[in-house]
Amino acid sequence: MHPSAPRRIAFLVYEGVTLLDVAGPAEVFTEANRFGADYRIVLVSPTGEDVRSNLGVTVAVDGAVADEPAPDTYLVAGSGLHVRTSVPPELADAARVPAAGARRVGSICTGAFILAAAGLLDGKRATTHWKVTHELATRYPTCRVEPDAIHVRDGSTYTSAGVTAGIDLALALVEEDHGADLARDVARALVVYMQRSGGQSQFSAPLQGPPPRSPDLRTVTDLVTANPQGRHSLGDLAGHLNVSTRQLSRLFHDELATTPARYVESIRFDMARALLDQGHTATQAAARAGFPSYESMRRAFARKLSISPAAYQRRFGTARGVDAE
Repeated sequence: MHPSAPRRIAFLVYEGVTLLDVAGPAEVFTEANRFGADYRIVLVSPTGEDVRSNLGVTVAVDGAVADEPAPDTYLVAGSGLHVRTSVPPELADAARVPAAGARRVGSICTGAFILAAAGLLDGKRATTHWKVTHELATRYPTCRVEPDAIHVRDGSTYTSAGVTAGIDLALALVEEDHGADLARDVARALVVYMQRSGGQSQFSAPLQGPPPRSPDLRTVTDLVTANPQGRHSLGDLAGHLNVSTRQLSRLFHDELATTPARYVESIRFDMARALLDQGHTATQAAARAGFPSYESMRRAFARKLSISPAAYQRRFGTARGVDAE
C-alpha cells in the first residue's frame, strides 16, 4: 500500500554542489516511480536562488529551504568546497532546520560535513568519501566515522561514501520503502549493482604516509619499499640496523602505529594492486610483490578490501593487458 500523498524527496543544493551527488540519487527515485513508487523530487537552496554546480551547470531550484513544507526524506549533496574549510552557518542551518521535520535525513559524499556542522551526526555512525574520512573524524570527533562503509544508517540518519555511492544509498532507501523486488528492478534498469561487494577502500589509491622521523626506521622502510620481494622477517630487518627485534618493533609501533610484518605486507599489497591494475595475472602480481604465495596475497586482499584479487582486477584492471614475460 502506497501513501495517498507522494513521498517528497528534497535535495539541499548550494553554490559548488557536486552535480552527480544530486543527479545520481534523483535518477534512482525517478526510475522507482516507473515501477510503482510515488516520489516527488524537490530541489531547495538556502535562499531559494538557483545555484551553479561544480561543473558550471546552473541547477534550477523549486524554492528556499524555509518556504518548502517538511519533506519525507531530506538529502544533503556534497561538494569539494567545505572539506578543508568551515561550513558557513547559513548552510548548516539549511540542513538543520528541515531535518527536524523530516522522517529521515541523509547525505551524499562530503555532504556529511554539512550534516556534522549542523550537529546532526553528533554521537552517530557515519561515512563519507574515502579521501576525507580522517578529516571528518578529526573535525567532528563526536561522530563515529566508518571509513570503509558504502553507506551507513544510524537511526533515521543516513550517510553515503563518495559520489556514486549516493546511488547505493538511494537504492537502499527505495528498498526500505517498497521492498527488495522493486529496488532490484530499479538497479537492473539503471545497470548498477543492487548491493556492491566490498567496502569503499577498494576504490582508494595506495596511501603512503609521511616518512618516519627516526633515521633508523627510515632506513628500514626505504629498504622494504625499494625491494618488496626481499627477505623482510623481523629478524632480518632488525639485523640491518643491528638492533633487537623488540627495539625495532617499538620503533614501528611508536612512529607508524603498526608492526614490521604489517608494514611489509602493506607495501607488498600496494605493489600487488598496482600490478593487477596494469594487467598482470594474480600469480604474477603475488610473486613480483613479494608475497610468499598467491594464497597469502588473497588473504591480504580479503582482509583489506573484502574482495579477492581476481574480483579487484575485474573492476579496476586495464582493458589493454600486458605482455607475458
